[in-house]
Amino acid sequence: MEIKEEYAIENKAECKRAILAVRDTLDVVGGKWKLVLLTILMRGKRRFRELSREAGISPRILSKELQELEMNGLISRTVNDTKPITVEYAVTPYSETLHEVLDALNRWGVQHRHKIINTP
Repeated sequence: MEIKEEYAIENKAECKRAILAVRDTLDVVGGKWKLVLLTILMRGKRRFRELSREAGISPRILSKELQELEMNGLISRTVNDTKPITVEYAVTPYSETLHEVLDALNRWGVQHRHKIINTP
């Protein structure tokens, strides 16, 4: 397999920096749910229960994932003064920096699913 020149890593220091960057990224958005939640929220604000239903995630896990996304500045949490009180989640402008990553994952996932399903 030939490595594209644009992806070739020149030396050990550059390789270490690349590994560190990937680890940092995975620390922020890794796991089963974070990118799924960001994909949903990029289509508009959602309340907690809406997110839980749409993603198919338990409330306990959803709460933990949302706290981590908020802590990393990728989503915002707004408490509305309604009866009962409602909480809405939305993406922040910073989360838009992940748009290309999410698009690439979507394209690859569609391609992979097609390959797996259509392979005898």
